[in-house]
Amino acid sequence: MTLKTLIEKLSYEVVQGNENIEITELVFDSRKACENGVFVCISGAVVDGHTFVEEVVQKGITAVVVEKEVSAPEGVTIIRVDSTRLALACMSAAFFGYPAKELKTIGITGTKGKTTTSYMVKSILEKTGFKTGLIGTIETIIGDKHIPAVNTTPESYIVQKTFREMVEAGIECVVMEVSSQGLMLHRVGGFTFDYGIFTNLEPDHIGPNEHKDFDEYMHCKGMLFKQCKVGIVNIDDEHVEGVLEGHTCELESFGFSEKADLRASNVELLNQPGFLGVSYEISGKMNMKVAIDVPGNFSVYNSLAAISICRHFGVKDEAIIEALKGIRVKGRVELLSVSDHYTMMIDYAHNAMSLESLLTTLRQYNPKRLVCMFGCGGNRSKLRRFEMGEVSSKLADLTVITSDNPRNEEPQAIMDDILTGVKKADGEYVMIADRKEAIRYCMVNAKEGDVIVLAGKGHEDYQEIQGKKYHMDERELVAEIRQEEGI
Repeated sequence: MTLKTLIEKLSYEVVQGNENIEITELVFDSRKACENGVFVCISGAVVDGHTFVEEVVQKGITAVVVEKEVSAPEGVTIIRVDSTRLALACMSAAFFGYPAKELKTIGITGTKGKTTTSYMVKSILEKTGFKTGLIGTIETIIGDKHIPAVNTTPESYIVQKTFREMVEAGIECVVMEVSSQGLMLHRVGGFTFDYGIFTNLEPDHIGPNEHKDFDEYMHCKGMLFKQCKVGIVNIDDEHVEGVLEGHTCELESFGFSEKADLRASNVELLNQPGFLGVSYEISGKMNMKVAIDVPGNFSVYNSLAAISICRHFGVKDEAIIEALKGIRVKGRVELLSVSDHYTMMIDYAHNAMSLESLLTTLRQYNPKRLVCMFGCGGNRSKLRRFEMGEVSSKLADLTVITSDNPRNEEPQAIMDDILTGVKKADGEYVMIADRKEAIRYCMVNAKEGDVIVLAGKGHEDYQEIQGKKYHMDERELVAEIRQEEGI
């Protein structure tokens, strides 16, 4: 492949050399530099790829793509662009033969609901016979292959490589979570999504290493709707107009509003021994009643979003009803079959906002007691610990304070910070540092009609202590405790 072919979709300037050279590999990590490769210099938050030009040339790189001034030996081609991240995305798409053109691509963005909605879409489409791949926070799925995730939205080269693998595996559709960081850093550049979905927007991911303010966060979410053919949005969200500013796609909507193209109404909470769910009616572009094995109004929104997408694939009502009944997403309000006397679930809620949303939802089911077990990560903001402690103490009847990922801090110091927040409200509490023993306490002392939430770890299957990750899966811990206690 020639360099000229790789950069055909870019606006660029040849600063030195010739673009009509053969390229064998596209590289953005200096450690992977090779003979006759092209190296894209990414300006990262910690490392700047431009500083590695001399090193990669010595390893055989014959062309570099830059956004800053660099010097390279004569004979090395230098291509100058405005954004090397966008260049990497477009070049990756070309390098792998534009695989997105051979797939139906679905991108889901929003503060909450991306993970659950993506699994719902995959489940519904596969019930109808569409082989569907997934890229998200928990994992990438290609057929029977499950690859644990590093980022919600991988680097553009990985995205395009994954698309090509999916095409070769016979995948027809791919649903992926698209983070605001992924959009801002052009990780999904170089192609146009067939469908873009907006779930909701709340202040999050704002800080020195993420977004400078809420406006930037909202703008980045909105980039998806300048890069998709059909946009499907939650019309009830107060920020929907801001997200859609400058959109270039066709639009559809879902929600409770009468203006919604797909409208939910007559919501009923389903509360059975060891089980919580919700049912509702859909009207508008489809008319049907669905029930989901996941509690709360947010489940209505997530499933509505999924149905809004799948409608475009000619999915039958029966397939939707069947797929949603058995939906299970690891660590996202994941119900565990433990007892008919009480309900136990695992959820990823790991900040005050998500914990408040979860506990408020569960309160609507009028549990005998609402028990919330959680810890907080070490080497992170103390404010999060105070806030989560206070939220749990206000909304739960019993807070069980335990350890999460203490990292380089002492677990007791973290728990003491949580306790400071807990004491701002009047909920009962106990403190048990060992997470397995904290879970055991919840189970052994459970009362008829309790709802018990194991919060914070979600899909994670490890505990990080003093720089090391130790295997720890809450599902396994619950199974061990049941066996040990004869529950």
